[in-house]
Amino acid sequence: MRRPRFGSRLSVAVSRRGPLCVGIDPHPELLAAWGLDDNPGGLQRFALTCVQALAGEVAVLKPQSAFFEAYGSRGIAVLERVIAESRAAGSLVLLDVKRGDIGSTMAAYARAYLAEDSPLAADAVTLSPYLGFGSLDPAIALAAETGRGVIALAMTSNPEGANVQKALVDNKTTVAQSIVDAVAECNAGVSPLGDVGVVVGATIGKGQLDLEAVNGPVLAPGFGQQGATVADLRRVFGPSLRHVIPASSRDILRHGPDLVALRSAALRIRDRIVDGTRHR
Repeated sequence: MRRPRFGSRLSVAVSRRGPLCVGIDPHPELLAAWGLDDNPGGLQRFALTCVQALAGEVAVLKPQSAFFEAYGSRGIAVLERVIAESRAAGSLVLLDVKRGDIGSTMAAYARAYLAEDSPLAADAVTLSPYLGFGSLDPAIALAAETGRGVIALAMTSNPEGANVQKALVDNKTTVAQSIVDAVAECNAGVSPLGDVGVVVGATIGKGQLDLEAVNGPVLAPGFGQQGATVADLRRVFGPSLRHVIPASSRDILRHGPDLVALRSAALRIRDRIVDGTRHR
C-alpha cells in the first residue's frame, strides 16, 4: 500500500501531538554534560535516550546528520537506528542534512535519503536550494513518488546568510522570497498541506517574507536557546502561523539524560507554543 503524502501525515501528527520539532543534536558538549564519552558508544546512548524519551510524544524529531557523520560508519549506523526507532514509536523524522547539488549528484542524495529501500530514508529532509531551486527537482520528484517531503532553506537565522538571502532578484524580490514563491508553486492546490516546505528562522523579524501562499510546512528554528519566543512566532509569521513548526533542541536536550526530565521539558515547550499561538 502506498504511503500517504508527507503533508497529510504531518497535518495528522501536529493535530495529535502539537506543533513542535525537537532536534537530536549530539554536540560533543552535550555528550559531556550528560556524562557520556565523545565516541560512537556515547553517541548511541545519547541519541537513543532522546528517541526513548521523545518519539512517543513529539510530532517531529530532527536528527542533525553531521553530528552522526562525524563518527564515521558507526555514527551512520546509530543514525539509521534513530530513524527506524523514532518512526516505529510514531514520530515523523525530518533528517537535517541540508544537501544541495546539481544533476546526478542531487539525484544520488535523493536516493540516499528519500528512496524506499534506503536505510537512511526519513519522512522528510532539509535541502539547500542555493544552487538554484531547480537543482532540487530530483529530490522533490522522488519525495512525491515515495510519500516523503522536502524542506528548503529560505531565510535562516544566522547573520552570514543575509548577504545572499536578502539579495534582490531583478531588483524586486529577495532571493529568499523567490524560494518561498517556488515552494508555493510546488504546493498549489494540494490539501490539507503540501509536501514541500521552507526553513524560516523564528528570529528574522517581522515583514521579511510573504508566506501566505506557501501551503506547506514552515520549519522555524531559533525557538528557545537562540532567543525566539512565542510572541516572536506570532510577530514573524502572523496569519501563516497555522503551518509553522517551531524547532527546539538545546532547551530540551539540556534536561537529559533523565528520560522523565527530557520528556517533561518537551511537553512544557509544546504546551507553551500551543497556548501562546491558539486563536491569535
